[in-house]
Amino acid sequence: MTTAPFPTLATAELSAEAAALATGPEEHPLHPAHTPTGQLRLGVFFQGVNSSTIWRLPESGDQVAWESFEALIRTAERGKFAAFFLGEGLRLREHRGVPFELDVAGRPDAQTLLAALAAITERIGLVATQNTTYNDPVDLARRLQTLDLLSGGRAGWNVVTTDNAWTGENFRRGGYLDHADRYVHAEAFVQVAQQLWRGEQINHDGAHYTVRAQGALPRSAQGEPVLFQAGASPAGQDFAARTADVIFSPHGGLEAAAEFRRSIAERAVAAGRDANSVLILPGAEIVLAPTEAEAEEKIRWVRDLQIGPEQAIALLEQYWGRDLSGFDPDGPLPDVPPEVVESGVTRGSGFQFAKAEELTRTWREEAAAKGQSILEFAREKSGARRGSFSGSYDAVADRLTEYARLGAIDGLNITPWLIPSGLDDIVDHLIPRLQERGVYPEDYAGSTLRENLGLPPR
Repeated sequence: MTTAPFPTLATAELSAEAAALATGPEEHPLHPAHTPTGQLRLGVFFQGVNSSTIWRLPESGDQVAWESFEALIRTAERGKFAAFFLGEGLRLREHRGVPFELDVAGRPDAQTLLAALAAITERIGLVATQNTTYNDPVDLARRLQTLDLLSGGRAGWNVVTTDNAWTGENFRRGGYLDHADRYVHAEAFVQVAQQLWRGEQINHDGAHYTVRAQGALPRSAQGEPVLFQAGASPAGQDFAARTADVIFSPHGGLEAAAEFRRSIAERAVAAGRDANSVLILPGAEIVLAPTEAEAEEKIRWVRDLQIGPEQAIALLEQYWGRDLSGFDPDGPLPDVPPEVVESGVTRGSGFQFAKAEELTRTWREEAAAKGQSILEFAREKSGARRGSFSGSYDAVADRLTEYARLGAIDGLNITPWLIPSGLDDIVDHLIPRLQERGVYPEDYAGSTLRENLGLPPR
């Protein structure tokens, strides 16, 4: 069962911004072969290790406690969320070479946790990030298929690649995969998994492993697990267009989301797939209140709790690559150059060498022009990364409705700013408004994840 398309809207019914992005004279697809459904699906992302969830309020839950996972997934299912998504961390997060003490650390094994959550839920999808570089394809495929069978066809897999030696040290083979080969390796891994799910005889001789296996389990109600992907680079988009059912994206603004939709649709068609075959769910934080004024005050309060003085200094240290503890968080950005040396992966490859010098110089100039302190600048940058879907109940509902009708996105993957109650406002106030506007389902479409995402079975 799939969701019926939303009735075609005239371009004039969209805002000026959305109308400018529309390409058709009668309809408004963002790609000639893409047909907007006008429907939104929501997922919830329980990150665990992150800098966005607030863990220091009295009502904050323990990020490894069963009660936190149970409460959040029950709220999500009450709100007809399509999926509950767990991130993966194969190594303890570090800051400047030591465990990062200003963030929560450690995550339970995702497959074990999702199997337990399957027993207390009925319709919501169960998705986890699983790494193709440091897993065995047959072993992982069998575990994913087992979850899919036990849950009645609700399993999903966020396919990620890793090539850094920092993570690989956990597996005594750090850095064995060249950066340019990570998606080639991942695609071969996925093909082996799909052959196993389909009960085929596998004879794979690849650059990194050889497989002789036979699929032995029956297919689930949805056929096989739903494939998610989060690569925003050109190579990542190509990989998603060839293999994925859903892609997570960092594009929250309407113009950027529309351009990303065009890109994925074009790549899917070039790969021989339908332009509508890959759903797009940007990551987002949603902070809500009854009015815009109350929402602005609440957002400031959330940012203050997310980014304190120590967090602000630590954020800048990731880019400067040096100890900045001697700088006043209420003072200007550091007037010292970054350490232009190759750093550990926790700093980020994009901020090394000349890139670090250019970025830190640009940031100093930006903060000085705005009269911002380190703390003010860090809070603004942190907020800019969290999407543009916060505000009053009605304003956010209107904005999401416009995104849906234009076809820029197919939904959102929401990171709650508070666990386990961070979805309450969304479920109690935003979703009813989206349902009134006709862009969110009144009930689950079926019993499988594919049905509830509007995807055909495989």
